[in-house]
Amino acid sequence: MKKIVVFASGRGSNAAALLEACRDGRIAGEPVLVFSDVPGAPVLAKAAALGVPQAALAPRDFPTRQAYEEAVIRILADYAPDLICLAGYMRLVGPTLLSAYGGRIVNIHPSLLPSFPGLHAQRQAVEAGVKLSGCTVHFVDAGMDTGPIIAQTAVPVYADDTEDSLAERILAVEHATYIEAVAGVCRDEWEIRGRRVWRRIGREGGDR
Repeated sequence: MKKIVVFASGRGSNAAALLEACRDGRIAGEPVLVFSDVPGAPVLAKAAALGVPQAALAPRDFPTRQAYEEAVIRILADYAPDLICLAGYMRLVGPTLLSAYGGRIVNIHPSLLPSFPGLHAQRQAVEAGVKLSGCTVHFVDAGMDTGPIIAQTAVPVYADDTEDSLAERILAVEHATYIEAVAGVCRDEWEIRGRRVWRRIGREGGDR
């Protein structure tokens, strides 16, 4: 069973969904820590209610991103995570953290990447006039939402959609998409070949 650390910055909707999926067996993983870059973030209270340890560090308390990430790594060393799940973590993962956990960090983003990376993805989709958007789970690399894609789920975009209405529709499919993808990672189903994520030999489905 893989040890999972969840990173989140805010309410923690996706974080809570992952923790609950670990607890009821949909994910064969043990959540060992919820970490936030925002001390007092609501996600920490959700973790406490589910009996999961919490930690937080404010980046503003460190002189550089490298110093901040080195402090994060020192915290993580006590938990020895096999996998880090970003769930509304609003910071770009830097080279220091990637050097320690590269290939073991996954993220969910509210668009069909590579379209609309970065902040306000739902607003970008509405303003672009696309007919489909959705969410993407991907491995994290050095770019902004550029890592190899594990899974995607599409939702329609309607002519009268606002950023908020589209965000709500996407959120409705995010939890299941993230849970399924993380469950596959915990079963060692996925492997990265260049820019693509494939199911391992012997798993049904080929590349995804």
